[in-house]
Amino acid sequence: MKNVACILLYDSNKKFLLQHRTDNAPTFPDYFGFFGGKIEEGESPEEAIRRECVEELEYELKNPKLILNTIRDCKYGKRNLFLFLEKFDKDKKLVLHEGKDMKWVAKNEIKNFKIAEYLIDILMEMYNKI
Repeated sequence: MKNVACILLYDSNKKFLLQHRTDNAPTFPDYFGFFGGKIEEGESPEEAIRRECVEELEYELKNPKLILNTIRDCKYGKRNLFLFLEKFDKDKKLVLHEGKDMKWVAKNEIKNFKIAEYLIDILMEMYNKI
Protein backbone atom coordinates (compact mmCIF):
# COMPACT_ATOMS: atom_id res chain seq x y z
CA MET A 1 0.00 0.00 0.00
CA LYS A 2 1.29 3.44 -0.92
CA ASN A 3 1.04 6.32 1.59
CA VAL A 4 0.30 9.62 -0.15
CA ALA A 5 -0.26 13.17 1.04
CA CYS A 6 -2.38 15.48 -1.09
CA ILE A 7 -3.54 19.08 -0.88
CA LEU A 8 -6.74 20.72 -1.96
CA LEU A 9 -6.13 24.43 -2.30
CA TYR A 10 -9.36 26.38 -2.65
CA ASP A 11 -10.08 29.98 -3.55
CA SER A 12 -12.70 32.55 -2.55
CA ASN A 13 -14.94 31.34 -5.41
CA LYS A 14 -15.10 27.83 -3.85
CA LYS A 15 -12.96 26.31 -6.59
CA PHE A 16 -10.29 23.66 -6.03
CA LEU A 17 -6.94 23.63 -7.78
CA LEU A 18 -6.41 20.38 -9.69
CA GLN A 19 -3.36 19.10 -11.50
CA HIS A 20 -3.58 17.83 -15.09
CA ARG A 21 -1.19 14.90 -15.15
CA THR A 22 1.11 14.33 -18.11
CA ASP A 23 0.36 11.77 -20.81
CA ASN A 24 3.28 9.64 -19.60
CA ALA A 25 2.57 9.83 -15.84
CA PRO A 26 3.13 6.44 -14.15
CA THR A 27 -0.38 6.48 -12.68
CA PHE A 28 -3.53 8.05 -14.11
CA PRO A 29 -1.89 9.56 -17.21
CA ASP A 30 -3.81 12.53 -18.67
CA TYR A 31 -6.20 12.61 -15.69
CA PHE A 32 -6.89 15.52 -13.37
CA GLY A 33 -6.16 14.94 -9.71
CA PHE A 34 -4.79 16.36 -6.50
CA PHE A 35 -1.36 17.87 -6.03
CA GLY A 36 0.85 15.84 -3.72
CA GLY A 37 2.66 12.56 -3.67
CA LYS A 38 4.34 9.75 -1.83
CA ILE A 39 5.24 10.15 1.83
CA GLU A 40 8.96 9.49 2.14
CA GLU A 41 10.56 7.31 4.83
CA GLY A 42 10.64 9.16 8.18
CA GLU A 43 8.37 11.94 6.93
CA SER A 44 5.03 12.85 8.50
CA PRO A 45 2.05 13.41 6.18
CA GLU A 46 2.21 17.17 6.88
CA GLU A 47 5.94 17.32 6.15
CA ALA A 48 5.28 15.44 2.91
CA ILE A 49 2.57 17.77 1.69
CA ARG A 50 4.61 20.84 2.55
CA ARG A 51 7.54 19.42 0.55
CA GLU A 52 5.33 18.38 -2.37
CA CYS A 53 3.72 21.84 -2.62
CA VAL A 54 7.09 23.51 -2.87
CA GLU A 55 8.37 20.94 -5.40
CA GLU A 56 5.25 20.98 -7.59
CA LEU A 57 3.98 24.57 -7.25
CA GLU A 58 6.66 26.67 -5.50
CA TYR A 59 3.93 27.31 -2.93
CA GLU A 60 4.56 27.30 0.81
CA LEU A 61 1.56 26.19 2.82
CA LYS A 62 0.63 28.32 5.82
CA ASN A 63 -1.56 26.02 7.86
CA PRO A 64 -2.62 22.84 6.05
CA LYS A 65 -5.51 21.15 7.84
CA LEU A 66 -5.73 17.36 7.69
CA ILE A 67 -9.36 16.73 6.81
CA LEU A 68 -9.35 13.15 5.64
CA ASN A 69 -7.31 9.98 6.08
CA THR A 70 -8.77 7.13 4.09
CA ILE A 71 -7.68 3.94 2.40
CA ARG A 72 -8.95 3.70 -1.16
CA ASP A 73 -8.56 1.15 -3.91
CA CYS A 74 -7.81 2.28 -7.41
CA LYS A 75 -6.62 0.50 -10.53
CA TYR A 76 -3.01 1.10 -9.40
CA GLY A 77 -3.48 -0.49 -5.96
CA LYS A 78 -4.42 0.65 -2.48
CA ARG A 79 -3.68 4.18 -1.38
CA ASN A 80 -3.54 5.42 2.20
CA LEU A 81 -4.53 9.00 1.41
CA PHE A 82 -3.87 11.89 3.77
CA LEU A 83 -5.82 14.85 2.39
CA PHE A 84 -5.09 18.39 3.52
CA LEU A 85 -7.12 21.52 2.89
CA GLU A 86 -5.98 25.14 2.78
CA LYS A 87 -7.35 28.39 1.39
CA PHE A 88 -5.10 29.73 -1.35
CA ASP A 89 -3.28 32.97 -0.58
CA LYS A 90 -4.18 35.05 -3.65
CA ASP A 91 -1.14 37.25 -3.06
CA LYS A 92 1.15 34.32 -3.83
CA LYS A 93 2.14 33.01 -7.23
CA LEU A 94 1.92 29.40 -8.38
CA VAL A 95 4.63 27.96 -10.62
CA LEU A 96 3.80 24.57 -12.13
CA HIS A 97 6.71 22.10 -12.00
CA GLU A 98 4.83 18.82 -12.29
CA GLY A 99 2.02 17.89 -14.63
CA LYS A 100 1.04 19.53 -17.89
CA ASP A 101 -1.45 22.05 -16.50
CA MET A 102 -3.50 23.11 -13.50
CA LYS A 103 -7.08 24.36 -13.31
CA TRP A 104 -9.33 25.94 -10.71
CA VAL A 105 -12.47 23.79 -10.82
CA ALA A 106 -15.95 24.52 -9.48
CA LYS A 107 -18.30 21.80 -8.24
CA ASN A 108 -20.57 22.08 -11.30
CA GLU A 109 -17.55 21.67 -13.64
CA ILE A 110 -16.33 18.30 -12.33
CA LYS A 111 -18.17 16.37 -15.06
CA ASN A 112 -16.07 18.19 -17.70
CA PHE A 113 -12.80 16.75 -16.40
CA LYS A 114 -11.23 13.30 -16.59
CA ILE A 115 -10.85 12.43 -12.89
CA ALA A 116 -10.36 9.03 -11.22
CA GLU A 117 -13.66 7.77 -9.82
CA TYR A 118 -12.31 7.36 -6.30
CA LEU A 119 -11.32 11.05 -6.28
CA ILE A 120 -14.67 12.33 -7.56
CA ASP A 121 -16.48 11.16 -4.40
CA ILE A 122 -13.84 12.81 -2.23
CA LEU A 123 -14.01 16.05 -4.23
CA MET A 124 -17.79 16.24 -3.98
CA GLU A 125 -17.58 15.80 -0.22
CA MET A 126 -14.87 18.46 0.07
CA TYR A 127 -16.90 21.04 -1.85
CA ASN A 128 -19.40 20.83 1.01
CA LYS A 129 -16.65 21.63 3.55
CA ILE A 130 -15.55 24.96 2.10
